[in-house]
Amino acid sequence: MQQSNQLDQSFWNKRWENNQTGWDIRQASPAIIAYMAQYVNKDAAILIPGCGNAHEAKWLLENDFTNITLIDIAPRAVAKLKEKYEKNQAVKVILGDFFEHQGHYDLIIEQTFFCAIDPKLRQNYVAQSSSLLKPNGKIIGVLFSVTFEKAGPPFGGNTSEYQQLFENHFIIKKLENCYNSIKPRANTEVFINFVKK
Repeated sequence: MQQSNQLDQSFWNKRWENNQTGWDIRQASPAIIAYMAQYVNKDAAILIPGCGNAHEAKWLLENDFTNITLIDIAPRAVAKLKEKYEKNQAVKVILGDFFEHQGHYDLIIEQTFFCAIDPKLRQNYVAQSSSLLKPNGKIIGVLFSVTFEKAGPPFGGNTSEYQQLFENHFIIKKLENCYNSIKPRANTEVFINFVKK
C-alpha cells in the first residue's frame, strides 16, 4: 500500500534533496533513550520505520544493540544511511515502503513516522505494525498530542484517538504525556508503549 496523495516517495525525496527536514531533531529522542537504556535484550530485532537520519540507531549501536533494521521511502535518506552503516553488521538499511515491508521484530521504535503518513493510513499502520511484531512485541516511542494549525505533514492527534486506534491490536501499557521531550516539543508529545495482543 503506497503512501496516498502527494505524500509519496517523490515528495519525501524532494524534501531530503532540498534539505527540508524540519522533523529532524539532530539527536536521539530523550524519551526513547530513557526507555531503551533499561531495555535488557541487546539482541532484540528492532525496526525503525521512516527512519530519516536514524539518530536512535546511532545511540543503539553505541549501547551494544546488535539487530537494527532501518527503513525509509526516500532514496536520498537511505543512500546517506547506507554510506554511514555499510560496514556495520548490526544495521540493515532498506529503501522501501513500510506498508509493504515483511519481517519479524521484537520492537518497533516510533519517532516522527506516524505523524508523517496520511491519517487515512493510520488503521493500516496499526495492522501492519501488529503483523511485523512477534508475539508480545512492542511499539514504543513518541506521538504528537497536538492539533497542528497548518495542513500536514506533520499530522497531529490526541490520546483518546490513539487509544481507540491501537486498542484492538495492542495492550496499551503506556500512553501519557511525555515528560522528557526536547524543548521545542514540550507538552506536545505522548510517550507510547503498546504490546501486541
